[in-house]
Amino acid sequence: MRYILVFVFLLISIGVFAQKITLSGRVIDKGTSEVLPFASVVIKGKSVGTIANLSGEFDFHFSSEYRNEIVVVSMLGYENFEAPVWSLIDSGMKTIELNKSVTLLSEVVVTDSLRKGGEIFRVALSRIEQNFPMEPFLMDGFYRDIKKVSGTTIALLEAAVKIYDENYAKPRNPSKLREHVKLVEVRKSLGYENRFASYFDQKNLLEDLLLHNSVRYHHDIAEEVFENMQREDDSFYNDHEIFVLSYEKDFKLKVFIDKSDYSIIHMDFEITYTGDNLDTRKDVVNTYIGYKKQIDFRKYSGKMYLNYITVTTQEKWNDIKTKALKFDTELTQYLLINEVQANTTEHIRSTEKMRNYGLQYQDYPYNKEFWANYNVIKETALDRKIVADLEKEAPLEQQFEAE
Repeated sequence: MRYILVFVFLLISIGVFAQKITLSGRVIDKGTSEVLPFASVVIKGKSVGTIANLSGEFDFHFSSEYRNEIVVVSMLGYENFEAPVWSLIDSGMKTIELNKSVTLLSEVVVTDSLRKGGEIFRVALSRIEQNFPMEPFLMDGFYRDIKKVSGTTIALLEAAVKIYDENYAKPRNPSKLREHVKLVEVRKSLGYENRFASYFDQKNLLEDLLLHNSVRYHHDIAEEVFENMQREDDSFYNDHEIFVLSYEKDFKLKVFIDKSDYSIIHMDFEITYTGDNLDTRKDVVNTYIGYKKQIDFRKYSGKMYLNYITVTTQEKWNDIKTKALKFDTELTQYLLINEVQANTTEHIRSTEKMRNYGLQYQDYPYNKEFWANYNVIKETALDRKIVADLEKEAPLEQQFEAE
């Protein structure tokens, strides 16, 4: 009887351990009540996390083993919010108010070169291999891309992925993907049959997105950028003072750097291209390309790992004869890292790697149960407009199952 009771207890313990906890919240500025998009939500000292959507909302799924740990919500320029997991369970959608940190006015000393924006940026770039992982690591991530034509969504693709990388050493070829990626689950709408689909790149968009990680691939910086980079008022993040640097000539660049070790925390980049014929498709020409990207990192086990990356590309297509605008296209891509395994011995074998052609052509059956408890970027009111556009064909769940 004693052994039976022990066995039953073990079964119950295993069941509890395997259970998931979901915390839902909305992150706002305490003083203005404005929402804080892309706020980070993590378990303190652990490798799991998520981010808030454009409306500041999140659903954070994680193992019940973290019930007695601390949840940390953080945002550049704000003081952290911290609370025990157990105190937030069963509280429904919780509003989390962040206090804006006191702006630290930069005392710029002209004679001190390390007080200048360009020199601070040089030091940060020189310390990539010191501040970022130089041992193999594995990341679990969520990928999403959304395609729009003249404001109407025509296609949605989402994927759960595993990403393996050896280190942040400078690659010989910055245009060749170094990470190994395994697709775990994929779901997509029917929009790839749309006649406008050909106006978007048909390559592997996830591979392309990873190559946009300027820190991982040590992208070259022109000397003019260093010479003209400005230092803005310092800021605050995760209890650390932060350098804020900006460049605004032929493109816009903003970089946030930790004062304590010169690690790069966040980068914003924006550029536009205009011309009479940037690209030609059938009877239209591309005359405008607008490109925006955000790269964000968070510290775990003493090193900086990718937290999220977003890229938005907008293009305008004009009639090849009259030059009148016919339509515009917009591609938005997201990659959110849910969990990091540092110094891993696990890797992705060549037979498991995703194919280098478009994700829309890599068939995976729709797994509804998997997606119900997977950390995705939570749907917003804007996303509901996206869903409404897509469901003109059929309910989205049916589209996932049909693909």
